[in-house]
Amino acid sequence: MRFKNNIGPQVRRFRCARGWFQSAFAVKLQLAGFDISRGGVSKIENRTVFVDDKKLLYLAETLKVPVQNLFPARRAGRLHEFMEKLETTRF
Repeated sequence: MRFKNNIGPQVRRFRCARGWFQSAFAVKLQLAGFDISRGGVSKIENRTVFVDDKKLLYLAETLKVPVQNLFPARRAGRLHEFMEKLETTRF
């Protein structure tokens, strides 16, 4: 199965670390200017929707983390192999 984004697991991890339910996170994103529902947050976290650069910035800003922290850590190795793994791995 190919996923539509690579940031979902990290978004979930940061949200849970703050003790926010998906609905509370959606409200915080809405207050920041990102029109999203609890279901939309769920789809991002489950990697079933594409996250563009604008959404990425809203997520990082609301979670108070640098954008690069939303991406999974990359171990040394070939970029091509890393990208193939990202497309098929469930974090």
